[in-house]
Amino acid sequence: MAAQREILITGGAGFVGANLAARLLAESGNNVAIFDNLSRRGTEHNLSWLRTLPHAKHLRYIHGDVRNAQQVSDAARYANQIYHLAAQVAVTTSIADPKCDFDTNALGTFHVLEAARRHGRQPIVFFTSTNKVYGSLDSVPVEKAATRYRALDRKFTGADEDTPLDFHSPYGCSKGAADQYVRDYARIYDLPTVVFRMSCIAGQRQFGNEDQGWVAHFLYSVLAGRPITVYGDGLQVRDILHIDDLVNAFFAAREAIAGTAGQVYNVGGGMSRAISIRELLGKIETRVGRPANLVFSETRPGDQPLYVSATDRLEGDTGWKAALSLDQILDSIEGFYSANRHLIAQRAGMPVDGKAAEKSFASTIKVPALATVEAR
Repeated sequence: MAAQREILITGGAGFVGANLAARLLAESGNNVAIFDNLSRRGTEHNLSWLRTLPHAKHLRYIHGDVRNAQQVSDAARYANQIYHLAAQVAVTTSIADPKCDFDTNALGTFHVLEAARRHGRQPIVFFTSTNKVYGSLDSVPVEKAATRYRALDRKFTGADEDTPLDFHSPYGCSKGAADQYVRDYARIYDLPTVVFRMSCIAGQRQFGNEDQGWVAHFLYSVLAGRPITVYGDGLQVRDILHIDDLVNAFFAAREAIAGTAGQVYNVGGGMSRAISIRELLGKIETRVGRPANLVFSETRPGDQPLYVSATDRLEGDTGWKAALSLDQILDSIEGFYSANRHLIAQRAGMPVDGKAAEKSFASTIKVPALATVEAR
């Protein structure tokens, strides 16, 4: 009988983590530990949902924080796969509190890497980085068209991994430093790490706000008639990838780890799923049947006029390809909203306090109490 795989997901109760955990639990032979401080809105709901799944007996929850080296070390002691997703994700928050941003993103990642190295099990470490490591992407000159920015170079098919790094904003710096540490631990310590520089990920289980999950935030706001702040002129272009396609990318890289270890991959929806803010809002308005209530504000530091991922390296090394369309992405978000409207509205006004959220949610919703479980 094959040995059980011990898998740790930091930030595992978040949007990406919950979707990933569900897929991992559906695979036979996996024990999945979620390490999360439940500080983000909606995470306690994701955790309770995971506990309803058919293979939830293989799920373990650890209340912890990546800024605490001992907690990370204890959680990672037996892991042979680590998906490091825990992060501070907002540029605006990083500017307001750069120390918290650094401690979470850079130091937290260092704690994960050291735990992986010191326990001597050589676990595969997957790290979710960001397209913000490329800064404002000055290497791709753009011009204004009617509804979007477009590259002056008509042969542009997306930013590849050789695009010059240009950390811009505390968030870009902290994630960029972590990105490089993860890559270097493969070179120096022969730790099998994989870096994913992600574009915009969207789909089910995304509670959405303007700093994280902006596609869901736009759709939920139009559905609820809430105002939307657009930073800049709204012509900015991003490529959007469905969460299921991202999880497929994780799995493809895992299956090809002999070749993917030590590599950095840009991952996103590519040119066929690239859309501007204005274009996306128009698509949502048509879908919902009501206009968006827009408020315009100044462009945020380091914002890229145009970012589209070139995923050729990932496709070539693993055979992975994005499958789900923009309309399918919006379908999955709208379906989640329809089934969880009260929870999304409740989360929108709830203070962010992980311990309080855990206690409050356990006392008001009829699900098993959320225990703080120590690492084995």
